[in-house]
Amino acid sequence: MKKYLKHATYLVLTVMALSFTACQDEFEKVDTVNEQETLLANSTTAKLMENTVSNDGSIDNIVDGTSCFNIRFPYTVKVNGAEITINALPDLDKIEAVFDAIDGDEDLLDIIFPITVTLADFTDITLTGIEDLRQLAEQCTEGGQDDDIECIDFVYPIKLFTFDANLQKTGNVIVESDKDMRRFFAGLDGADLVSIEFPIALELYDGSEIRVSSNAELADAIERAKSECDEDDDNDYNDDDFTKERLDNLLVECPWLITAVDRDNMSQIDQYREWLMNFSKDGSVTVIDRMGNSLTGTWNTRVTDWRVALTLEFDGMVDFNLEWFVCEIAPGKIKLFSGEGNKIIMENVCGIIDQDPNTLRNILKECSWVIKKVKVGGEEIRRLLGFEFKFMAEGVVTLSNGELTSQGTWEIALNAQGRLVMAIVMGEEPGVSFEWPLSELRNDRLKFEIEGTDYELILERVCNDNMDDGDVLAIRNILMGGDWMVANYTGGEAGTTDFTAYTFNFQGANVVAVTAGQTGPTLLAHWRVLRNSDGKLNVYLNFGDQSPLGELTDDWDLFEIASNRLALKDLSGGNDSLRTLVFEKP
Repeated sequence: MKKYLKHATYLVLTVMALSFTACQDEFEKVDTVNEQETLLANSTTAKLMENTVSNDGSIDNIVDGTSCFNIRFPYTVKVNGAEITINALPDLDKIEAVFDAIDGDEDLLDIIFPITVTLADFTDITLTGIEDLRQLAEQCTEGGQDDDIECIDFVYPIKLFTFDANLQKTGNVIVESDKDMRRFFAGLDGADLVSIEFPIALELYDGSEIRVSSNAELADAIERAKSECDEDDDNDYNDDDFTKERLDNLLVECPWLITAVDRDNMSQIDQYREWLMNFSKDGSVTVIDRMGNSLTGTWNTRVTDWRVALTLEFDGMVDFNLEWFVCEIAPGKIKLFSGEGNKIIMENVCGIIDQDPNTLRNILKECSWVIKKVKVGGEEIRRLLGFEFKFMAEGVVTLSNGELTSQGTWEIALNAQGRLVMAIVMGEEPGVSFEWPLSELRNDRLKFEIEGTDYELILERVCNDNMDDGDVLAIRNILMGGDWMVANYTGGEAGTTDFTAYTFNFQGANVVAVTAGQTGPTLLAHWRVLRNSDGKLNVYLNFGDQSPLGELTDDWDLFEIASNRLALKDLSGGNDSLRTLVFEKP
């Protein structure tokens, strides 16, 4: 698909310096012009050029449902009830993120009118309501049959000449953009003659460049390229312009973990959960179940109906034996569908299958690891938030919050599928005693989970307690500089007044002393300031499960800090559940 910035920058059209004169004897005679290198403005080659420089409207199909025009920024939409302002191309990803948040739900999008749309010839039209949009969209042909050609682009500037019927030059112009080129052709009559100053360059969909030196070479290049990529001229916004070659390479790159299977609108994931699929370049695909049993079938891909389709064939595994269309390729994930009610979702498990266990062992022993999240049997164990693992030699592991320390054993091994697992046994803390399958391996973040079973453990690496991070040290010093009180709390079940009676005193060894009123009892809770794997500053607060302050237990994002004010936010539940917590000194 065309680079959208090429079409989305609405510049004032450069004044074209066509040197027309009124006197016939003043025309410049061009004796050397080659009649074969002139084009009629209505010729096939000229039409190919015009279609190549047409405005591509497919970038916002998720909003307007048509490829014949796009909506000009900025505008506002309501997505499942939440307003989103679209100021630039990346904002369209926010809509897709909302749609993809829950698989299988009904997604609703409303456009806030009026809006301005840009047509294929770069004409702008203002629409005042949804009926105007629908009427204009009905004039479009979807499914890959619209006129614009998106798999090849001109490289500018390009110099063009105009001639009369006697091959006398009547003017010239340098065009700097697709919009200039389209407007230039729009100003010609069908019988006008045009020529191009060759050679010129064109950029293909894959980023490579070619050069052409004649009209014949130009027409051949456009004809060859126009069907070489997915133009995304359908309403399947999720396919993200991938090619058959990209899908083939992606499938064989790493094993894939099956996380969802629907057949005839019935979920089959209980049968196939945690199964692995290994695609090979020779067209074979092997499925391995949780017990290590394997079954081999075949796979192939093809382009059909402007989509990329994947065909799977197994003996005895009929739930997979269909031709599947790819509806989304996201980072680490592929979603397949086939007709109504048939779906497969797979997640990439690069780096966690058939790997040397020493790789994970060495990563774990390098530094400490703080619990960001732990969930067992669907219940999040919040009292362990911020606890620190230390994985040591001889299989010894400790778990501490700075005040209390438990000790146990740990081991890294490969399970029956060849997947890395971390086995922890800690009698004093059964919440982490489990054989945890690795699902994400990074040097600074580890995720263990059994997809769909609500067992999950996320660890963040902390080396030397972040003592070499000046920002972390400064925030710790500010917090330990006196007493603090809750000045504002929003977005939770409780309100500000539920916490105003408490005084917080942040101390060393990750302890925070909380006093209720002037003479009330003192509660010892726990806190940390760390920089997480995304580079954000986090303030961990852990008041335990049963404390009246339990609702404040979280790994808060820091967004404001001063000598007498600390402002925190939590967006883990999405924009609709934003919580804010503000501390101030009394």
